[in-house]
Parts: sequence; structure tokens; C-alpha cells
Amino acid sequence: MLPTLSYLTDIHFGPGKAAAVSELTRDMAIRRPMIVTDAGLIGAGVIDRLRVESATIYDGVLTNPTEAQVLEAVATYREAGCDGIIAVGGGSSLDLAKCAGLLIGHEPPLRQYAILEGGVSRIRDRIPKWIAVPTTAGSGSEVGRAALATLETGEKLGFLSPYLLPAAAICDPELTVSMPPWVTAGTGMDAISHCVETFCSPRWNPAADALALDGFLRGMSSLRSAFGNGADIGARSEMMVCSLMGGLAFQKSLGAVHSLSHPLGGLQSVRLHHGTLNGLFLPVVLEFNTNACKEKLDALAAGIGLSSGADLPDAFRSLLEDLGLPLRLGDLGVTDADVVTMAPRAAADHCTPTNPRPLDEAACLELYRRVL
Repeated sequence: MLPTLSYLTDIHFGPGKAAAVSELTRDMAIRRPMIVTDAGLIGAGVIDRLRVESATIYDGVLTNPTEAQVLEAVATYREAGCDGIIAVGGGSSLDLAKCAGLLIGHEPPLRQYAILEGGVSRIRDRIPKWIAVPTTAGSGSEVGRAALATLETGEKLGFLSPYLLPAAAICDPELTVSMPPWVTAGTGMDAISHCVETFCSPRWNPAADALALDGFLRGMSSLRSAFGNGADIGARSEMMVCSLMGGLAFQKSLGAVHSLSHPLGGLQSVRLHHGTLNGLFLPVVLEFNTNACKEKLDALAAGIGLSSGADLPDAFRSLLEDLGLPLRLGDLGVTDADVVTMAPRAAADHCTPTNPRPLDEAACLELYRRVL
């Protein structure tokens, strides 16, 4: 089965492509797959549309996957004698599948493979073949080398390796049509924030810059349409491309938006949506970074008809308001005590070194409080 394009991994893109999952499993000699997904997608009939036979299903995925869920999925895989994984859902399903695959082929504990623990070099080519089937247009995890998981300690840590890439990604915009408006909005801001942050990353990668800029323009021109009319398959397709472009451009890493979002994703007192947090932080981080990446911000602004990069924060605030997304952390139940605890974790996050402007604990706390 020939992919629509092959860049980092094979990508099969287009309406109706979900039906090709069973053919791909045959091509890859996966005879007993484990499907990693959530109960809602099973109830919505999404898994039935894949036409996969002899599959074991792990449906314990929740927003911001945890180490406990990873271990449950690993146990399910081994007990059923599976020989491959199909991850179906948003970024949480895909990240959980990556982490489960990691521990299927490597000795625990999970922590030792985290980026901040020097774990990149410990990850080897011992991960089962897996297929990514995104049902949202946001995380870009279907073409990303990274995964996130919240450990038992409450820390949300990142894992990175080319071995975490799926063997193939099935990107079918029709699977995103059933997303409710708030999910469309939050995941859309996730995709756009990826494009913005990787474009502004100081690392040199012209190819990634081109992908990020293309994704940004598609996302900004299509998100309101996808939000307003979920059945608009053209807008859904453009948002899925936006998500792909952001994921492919991840090679440059990200910045302060994600440094601030990641620790909050590990909070137990309130369950927070990653993409929604990224959208909330985007305006204030751009204001913080303005003088450190002015040319890049001006280029983004010109692409959407603004006079300068200084106009981007207000443009994003207007977009958030149109999408009904929050502008304050307090509206999500986050307290000052929470952000005081999260600030050192944000400063230590693996995305912090590639923020255009140096970011320390004091700056993180200031940024948190600006939107509290």
C-alpha cells in the first residue's frame, strides 16, 4: 500500500483512508494488534470503521496519560500475546501507545527514558510496530518523535527518540468530523501553537521553518470554519494538514508555551486540556519573546495580513474569544499555589532551552501570574 507521502514516516492522507488500516496491518504482518483508544471512540463507532479483525482493545486512555495507564496497556498487550499496536484517538492515545511500546521493548521504570533523565540514548529499536490513527487535528503526535506521560510522582515528562515514530500514520479528516466544537477549538490551538513555537525556535532548520509556516497559515485560515461547521470537510482537512505540519516541524523543538503547559497537565486537582492551555499561553508568551524573534513574528504576522509581529498577541486573543476558549488560568480552576509549584518544573522542562528568550523560574512564575 503506497503512502500519500513519506516524510519521517509513511503518511496515508485523505477522506476514507481509515478503512485502509486493516490492509496496513497485513502489509506489516501484524496479526494480533492491540488497539489503544478511549471508551468514547468505541461508543461512537470509530473503531468499527477500521475493520480490524482479531484485535485486543485497551480503552483506558484519559486526557494526559499516566504511568499507571501505560503499565495497564503493557499488561494487556502481553496477556493477549499481541504483536503490534494501533493507536486511535487524540494525542493522549498516541502518546500512551508510544510509552507502552517503549516499555514492551525495554526494561522499566519509565522514568529512565525521559529526556530530562538522559533517556534519549537508552531507547533502542525494540519497540513493536505501530500505526497512528489520529481522530483530532492538534497534537501532531502521529508524525512526532516525542511522547508525554505523567509519572506517579505527578511530573509530566517527555520522551524522545526516532524509534517512537509510528511505522505509518493514517490521517483521515472524516474521523475528526464528530469532534465537538470545544475539542475542535482546543486541538486546533494546539496545532497552531506547535507551528508558531517551532518556527520561532532558534535552532537552524529551514525545512522545518517552511513546514511550520505553511501549517500556521492553513490553521489560521481554517480553524474558525472547522469550529463553526464541523461537517466542513475542507476545513477539517486543512486543520489535519496544520497538525501534520506542526508535528513534522517538531525537529526544531518548541518553547515557553509548552514549558508552561506541560507541568499543569500533571495536576491531579483539575484535569486540563493541553491544547487549550497552549492557546491560553500563546499571546502572553509572544509578548515575552517579541524582541528575541522579531523577524520570525513579523513573517507570521505578514502571512495573515497583520502589519507586524506585535499585533499577533491581540490577534490570538481575538481568536480565543471567537472559539470560546479561556484567557485566564483561574477560569480553569488553577490557583496561585498551583503555579508557584509549577514554575520550577516549567523552567526545567525540555522545551525551555529552545525558547527564543532565556526562561528561568522567576520568568515562568511571572508568565503564569499574568494569565492567572
